[in-house]
Amino acid sequence: MNEEILIPKMKRPEKKRGKIQIPVLNIILIFFSILLIICSAFICINLRHYIIPQGIFGNNNLTAQDFIYSILYIPQIPVLMLVCSALGKKSALTSVVLYLLAGLTFLPVFGMGGGLHYITEYSFGYLLAYIPAVIIAGQFLRKKYTFLTMLWATFSGVLIIHICGILYMIIIALLKQDGFEFISGWIGAQSGVKIIYDLVFGYIFVMIGKYLNSFIKFIL
Repeated sequence: MNEEILIPKMKRPEKKRGKIQIPVLNIILIFFSILLIICSAFICINLRHYIIPQGIFGNNNLTAQDFIYSILYIPQIPVLMLVCSALGKKSALTSVVLYLLAGLTFLPVFGMGGGLHYITEYSFGYLLAYIPAVIIAGQFLRKKYTFLTMLWATFSGVLIIHICGILYMIIIALLKQDGFEFISGWIGAQSGVKIIYDLVFGYIFVMIGKYLNSFIKFIL
């Protein structure tokens, strides 16, 4: 019998190379997302479209200007939905938290400046609501992007921001002993018809984020 057959063959175990994933791309994406959120706070778009004026059914003398509705719109909420859709819940939440910390500490990245005193501003509740908004909206988009999941993500995210923002504003207004007229006027100016614009543009930006998310996953 051949001696080579009697000698057992020893197989050297192959060393599995562990993949060391350095999240450089994630850091870059979070950084640019924060910049995008900051820039969107200082962008003011004059939206104009046709409407049916209330006085059309009366005896009022209407002009062409009465059929045009104009509003100054800040697209920060749709941009937030874009970040949530493109990066996912965790990275979007990280971007929002870093954005808020930067604004509350030393950088004037909010619409009216920054600093710890910004907590007493009427509009801070909207910014603070970004945290639960991206968590819940990102949860809807966690598995797949469909018409319903994107719709629910937009609907829940936008409403959470406006509801929390209104409640926070009412608390600050009551502490400052502001009147009912001020509160109702402020709600109408900051929310009101702007909720519709946030829902429409928010859904469009979520759809754009869907394709950005696929591109990011392809690169990773």
